[in-house]
Amino acid sequence: MSKSAFYDAIPIMEHIQKHGYTAYFVGGAVRDFYLARVINDVDIATSAMPNEIEQLFDHTIPVGKAHGTINVVWKGCNYEVTTFRTEDNYEDHRRPSHVHFVRSLYEDVARRDFTINAMAMDTKFELYDYFNGLEDLKARCIRTVGNPVARFSEDALRIIRGLRFQSQLDFDIETKTYEAMKSCAKDIKYLSVERIMTEFEKLLKGKGIAKAFKVLLHLDLMAHIPYFKMFNWQNVEINTSITLAQFLAFIHLIEGKKEGLNSLKLSNQTLKEAEKLYQAVQSLQSITSKSSLTIWIYDYGIECAQTILNLKTLLESHSIQLPSPLVFNFNTIKTISEHLPIYSRKDMDINGKVLIDELHLGRGPWLKHTLREIECAIVTKKVRNIQAEIIEWVKYNVEI
Repeated sequence: MSKSAFYDAIPIMEHIQKHGYTAYFVGGAVRDFYLARVINDVDIATSAMPNEIEQLFDHTIPVGKAHGTINVVWKGCNYEVTTFRTEDNYEDHRRPSHVHFVRSLYEDVARRDFTINAMAMDTKFELYDYFNGLEDLKARCIRTVGNPVARFSEDALRIIRGLRFQSQLDFDIETKTYEAMKSCAKDIKYLSVERIMTEFEKLLKGKGIAKAFKVLLHLDLMAHIPYFKMFNWQNVEINTSITLAQFLAFIHLIEGKKEGLNSLKLSNQTLKEAEKLYQAVQSLQSITSKSSLTIWIYDYGIECAQTILNLKTLLESHSIQLPSPLVFNFNTIKTISEHLPIYSRKDMDINGKVLIDELHLGRGPWLKHTLREIECAIVTKKVRNIQAEIIEWVKYNVEI
């Protein structure tokens, strides 16, 4: 287990302790330390109040002061330092009505979601584990801190978070925790879709996605998530880690597109990636020759081809057929891609203005059609990418 991720933050904790307060590493970093996973950043919890933290350090940023979090800038790096806290009753199963700052580590970790996230560690790497989180780590078990119905009633997002951890860690969900997830699943409707999709995206990428996705469907969670509730999930299985964009393309290929995709409030990049992959797989259905494959590779690119090859088992297990491996394989795709005469329309030695001038025609639908015909002809090497030769080829081969 590597301790390197913690060493840079220890001086901050020692500085806090020097002034009479306590400070501990908490949350995911402690969990991942005991799982020997890569740790990207560490979180610090302390008995010092937010104002006290601001007084202790020269450079701080009140990123979440109302909720107890102060960003401490130390030797050019940012560290989140959060005051121990407890929470009042939750409103709409989403957020606490009020946060209370406390001086007790136990009270702070007692409010956390799962035992494996409720462990703390001091600067000497001594573990503070009030809820047997280490035991659950060893048993590869997801269990709530305290009463599971109470935890999920407070914040229904914890249901999806539990499945996310199951997927990421390839753990099992403890029976009472699972039953509480089932009884509280309807409360997901109170959550913002942005929070749901953030967790769902992480869930899809986990190494244990096959197991977690089955549990998600058994809990009927999709019935409470915008857009997804319109699909039939009865015969859908996810047996490989995928991105959110790939997931969207996948379900659209199976079920077709539905109205209301914008209700998921996804980024334009995710939507564009999903649409490109959807169109790419659709277009593959009509590949019948090396010429049509060459145009497909030109249109969608080698990265898209590799993505589809990676998803081959998933797609074909849901009756989405791809061309024969004799035709659609990485070596063939790579060879074709490396020998394309152009890689985009910008590479063509002609444009719409030249065509209009040379053919003495006004603008109209013919122009878009002709440019596409030229593009495909150059890609399949029916004509060289030389302006004079292209113009002659158009005169004899394109019906305008």
